[in-house]
Amino acid sequence: CIDDKVAPTRYTLTRKDGVAAIEAHANRSQALFIRDVDAALDQTPILCWRWRIAGVVDRADIRTKSGDDQAARVLVGLMLPRSTLSLGTRMKLALGRARFGKLLPDGALNYVWDNKAPVGTVLPNAFTDRARMFVLQSGNGRAGKWVSERRDLIADMKSQFGTTTGKMMLIALATDTDNTGGIADAAYADLHLVRREAPCRFEP
Repeated sequence: CIDDKVAPTRYTLTRKDGVAAIEAHANRSQALFIRDVDAALDQTPILCWRWRIAGVVDRADIRTKSGDDQAARVLVGLMLPRSTLSLGTRMKLALGRARFGKLLPDGALNYVWDNKAPVGTVLPNAFTDRARMFVLQSGNGRAGKWVSERRDLIADMKSQFGTTTGKMMLIALATDTDNTGGIADAAYADLHLVRREAPCRFEP
Protein backbone atom coordinates (compact mmCIF):
# COMPACT_ATOMS: atom_id res chain seq x y z
CA CYS A 1 0.00 0.00 0.00
CA ILE A 2 1.70 3.18 -1.21
CA ASP A 3 0.89 6.88 -1.10
CA ASP A 4 1.62 8.18 -4.62
CA LYS A 5 2.84 11.46 -3.16
CA VAL A 6 5.48 9.81 -0.95
CA ALA A 7 8.46 7.67 -1.90
CA PRO A 8 7.87 4.02 -0.98
CA THR A 9 9.72 2.20 1.75
CA ARG A 10 11.73 -0.65 0.21
CA TYR A 11 11.04 -4.21 1.41
CA THR A 12 13.29 -7.14 0.50
CA LEU A 13 13.79 -10.75 1.55
CA THR A 14 17.04 -11.27 3.43
CA ARG A 15 18.75 -13.04 6.32
CA LYS A 16 19.70 -11.14 9.46
CA ASP A 17 21.90 -12.94 11.98
CA GLY A 18 20.89 -16.19 10.29
CA VAL A 19 17.14 -15.43 10.48
CA ALA A 20 15.05 -15.40 7.28
CA ALA A 21 13.34 -12.02 7.32
CA ILE A 22 11.65 -9.19 5.49
CA GLU A 23 13.96 -6.20 5.62
CA ALA A 24 12.62 -2.65 5.40
CA HIS A 25 14.56 0.46 4.44
CA ALA A 26 12.84 3.84 4.76
CA ASN A 27 14.36 7.08 3.47
CA ARG A 28 11.81 9.87 3.92
CA SER A 29 9.36 7.21 2.75
CA GLN A 30 6.28 5.23 3.69
CA ALA A 31 4.54 2.07 2.50
CA LEU A 32 2.75 -0.86 4.08
CA PHE A 33 3.85 -4.39 3.24
CA ILE A 34 0.43 -6.09 3.36
CA ARG A 35 -0.84 -9.65 3.34
CA ASP A 36 -4.56 -10.40 3.21
CA VAL A 37 -5.73 -12.71 6.00
CA ASP A 38 -9.10 -14.30 6.72
CA ALA A 39 -8.82 -15.61 10.27
CA ALA A 40 -11.38 -16.01 13.02
CA LEU A 41 -9.35 -15.59 16.18
CA ASP A 42 -11.30 -17.81 18.57
CA GLN A 43 -8.95 -20.78 18.03
CA THR A 44 -5.64 -18.98 17.46
CA PRO A 45 -5.77 -15.53 19.07
CA ILE A 46 -2.05 -15.16 19.79
CA LEU A 47 0.13 -13.32 17.28
CA CYS A 48 3.85 -14.08 17.47
CA TRP A 49 6.73 -12.41 15.63
CA ARG A 50 10.29 -11.18 15.87
CA TRP A 51 11.62 -7.80 14.86
CA ARG A 52 14.94 -5.97 14.78
CA ILE A 53 15.76 -2.30 14.22
CA ALA A 54 18.99 -0.52 13.42
CA GLY A 55 17.82 2.47 15.44
CA VAL A 56 14.76 4.52 16.30
CA VAL A 57 13.40 7.50 14.37
CA ASP A 58 14.86 10.27 16.53
CA ARG A 59 12.43 13.07 15.60
CA ALA A 60 9.26 10.97 15.85
CA ASP A 61 6.38 11.81 18.17
CA ILE A 62 3.64 9.18 18.24
CA ARG A 63 1.11 11.74 19.52
CA THR A 64 1.27 14.05 16.49
CA LYS A 65 0.64 13.81 12.76
CA SER A 66 3.96 15.47 11.97
CA GLY A 67 5.80 12.91 14.10
CA ASP A 68 3.84 9.76 13.24
CA ASP A 69 6.83 7.63 12.17
CA GLN A 70 8.15 4.41 13.65
CA ALA A 71 11.24 2.33 12.98
CA ALA A 72 9.04 -0.77 13.10
CA ARG A 73 5.31 -1.42 13.22
CA VAL A 74 3.13 -4.50 12.87
CA LEU A 75 -0.47 -3.65 11.95
CA VAL A 76 -3.39 -6.05 12.34
CA GLY A 77 -6.48 -5.02 10.39
CA LEU A 78 -9.80 -6.12 11.86
CA MET A 79 -13.27 -6.76 10.53
CA LEU A 80 -15.58 -5.91 13.44
CA PRO A 81 -19.22 -6.85 14.07
CA ARG A 82 -21.55 -4.30 12.47
CA SER A 83 -23.34 -3.88 15.80
CA THR A 84 -20.17 -2.36 17.30
CA LEU A 85 -19.94 0.38 14.66
CA SER A 86 -21.98 3.56 14.95
CA LEU A 87 -23.76 4.95 11.91
CA GLY A 88 -21.21 7.75 11.73
CA THR A 89 -18.33 5.27 11.84
CA ARG A 90 -19.89 3.14 9.10
CA MET A 91 -20.30 6.22 6.91
CA LYS A 92 -16.69 7.29 7.45
CA LEU A 93 -15.47 3.79 6.64
CA ALA A 94 -17.55 3.72 3.46
CA LEU A 95 -16.05 7.02 2.35
CA GLY A 96 -12.57 5.80 3.25
CA ARG A 97 -13.00 2.62 1.22
CA ALA A 98 -14.22 4.60 -1.76
CA ARG A 99 -10.98 6.58 -1.59
CA PHE A 100 -8.42 4.02 -0.40
CA GLY A 101 -9.93 0.67 -1.43
CA LYS A 102 -11.68 -2.24 0.20
CA LEU A 103 -8.66 -3.20 2.31
CA LEU A 104 -9.40 -0.37 4.77
CA PRO A 105 -10.25 -2.26 7.99
CA ASP A 106 -12.97 -1.46 10.51
CA GLY A 107 -10.25 -1.09 13.13
CA ALA A 108 -6.54 -1.70 13.47
CA LEU A 109 -4.17 -2.78 16.21
CA ASN A 110 -0.72 -1.27 15.67
CA TYR A 111 2.24 -2.68 17.59
CA VAL A 112 5.16 -0.26 17.41
CA TRP A 113 8.81 0.13 18.29
CA ASP A 114 8.83 3.80 19.26
CA ASN A 115 11.62 6.23 19.95
CA LYS A 116 10.54 7.60 23.34
CA ALA A 117 6.99 6.71 24.42
CA PRO A 118 7.06 4.39 27.46
CA VAL A 119 6.53 0.68 26.87
CA GLY A 120 2.88 -0.09 27.64
CA THR A 121 1.59 3.18 26.15
CA VAL A 122 -1.71 2.70 24.28
CA LEU A 123 -3.30 5.59 22.41
CA PRO A 124 -5.23 6.39 19.22
CA ASN A 125 -3.27 6.99 16.04
CA ALA A 126 -2.71 10.68 15.35
CA PHE A 127 -4.65 10.42 12.07
CA THR A 128 -7.60 8.20 13.10
CA ASP A 129 -9.08 6.77 16.27
CA ARG A 130 -9.92 3.59 14.32
CA ALA A 131 -6.25 2.65 14.68
CA ARG A 132 -4.82 2.08 18.15
CA MET A 133 -1.11 2.23 18.89
CA PHE A 134 0.54 -0.16 21.37
CA VAL A 135 4.14 0.65 22.30
CA LEU A 136 5.91 -2.68 22.79
CA GLN A 137 9.52 -1.47 22.55
CA SER A 138 10.99 1.98 23.02
CA GLY A 139 14.39 3.51 22.47
CA ASN A 140 17.66 2.05 21.24
CA GLY A 141 18.45 -0.22 24.17
CA ARG A 142 17.65 -3.36 22.16
CA ALA A 143 18.51 -2.04 18.70
CA GLY A 144 20.59 -4.40 16.58
CA LYS A 145 19.10 -7.48 18.25
CA TRP A 146 16.18 -9.73 17.42
CA VAL A 147 13.34 -9.19 19.90
CA SER A 148 10.46 -11.68 20.21
CA GLU A 149 6.86 -10.54 20.74
CA ARG A 150 3.60 -12.24 21.68
CA ARG A 151 0.19 -10.50 21.73
CA ASP A 152 -3.31 -11.68 22.52
CA LEU A 153 -5.31 -10.13 19.66
CA ILE A 154 -8.69 -10.91 21.19
CA ALA A 155 -7.73 -9.23 24.47
CA ASP A 156 -6.40 -6.18 22.62
CA MET A 157 -9.46 -6.06 20.35
CA LYS A 158 -11.77 -6.19 23.37
CA SER A 159 -9.88 -3.47 25.24
CA GLN A 160 -9.89 -1.10 22.25
CA PHE A 161 -13.06 -1.91 20.32
CA GLY A 162 -15.28 -3.61 22.90
CA THR A 163 -15.74 -6.95 21.12
CA THR A 164 -14.19 -10.42 21.06
CA THR A 165 -15.84 -11.59 17.84
CA GLY A 166 -14.02 -9.60 15.19
CA LYS A 167 -11.91 -11.24 12.48
CA MET A 168 -8.39 -10.60 11.30
CA MET A 169 -8.55 -9.41 7.69
CA LEU A 170 -4.96 -8.33 7.03
CA ILE A 171 -1.53 -8.00 8.53
CA ALA A 172 0.96 -5.37 7.50
CA LEU A 173 4.52 -4.31 8.24
CA ALA A 174 5.55 -0.68 8.23
CA THR A 175 8.81 1.17 8.61
CA ASP A 176 8.13 4.79 7.78
CA THR A 177 9.88 8.13 7.96
CA ASP A 178 7.81 10.29 5.61
CA ASN A 179 6.61 12.72 8.28
CA THR A 180 9.96 13.33 9.99
CA GLY A 181 12.15 13.03 6.88
CA GLY A 182 14.52 10.51 8.43
CA ILE A 183 16.05 7.13 7.63
CA ALA A 184 15.22 3.82 9.32
CA ASP A 185 16.06 0.16 8.82
CA ALA A 186 14.22 -2.79 10.34
CA ALA A 187 13.60 -6.50 9.81
CA TYR A 188 10.61 -8.71 10.60
CA ALA A 189 10.40 -12.50 10.89
CA ASP A 190 8.31 -15.49 11.98
CA LEU A 191 4.86 -13.89 12.02
CA HIS A 192 2.29 -16.55 12.93
CA LEU A 193 -0.83 -17.27 14.99
CA VAL A 194 -1.01 -19.87 17.77
CA ARG A 195 -3.49 -21.07 20.38
CA ARG A 196 -3.49 -19.21 23.67
CA GLU A 197 -1.84 -22.12 25.52
CA ALA A 198 0.75 -22.83 22.81
CA PRO A 199 4.28 -21.43 22.63
CA CYS A 200 5.44 -19.28 19.75
CA ARG A 201 7.35 -21.16 17.06
CA PHE A 202 10.54 -19.28 16.28
CA GLU A 203 13.07 -20.77 13.90
CA PRO A 204 16.48 -21.27 15.53
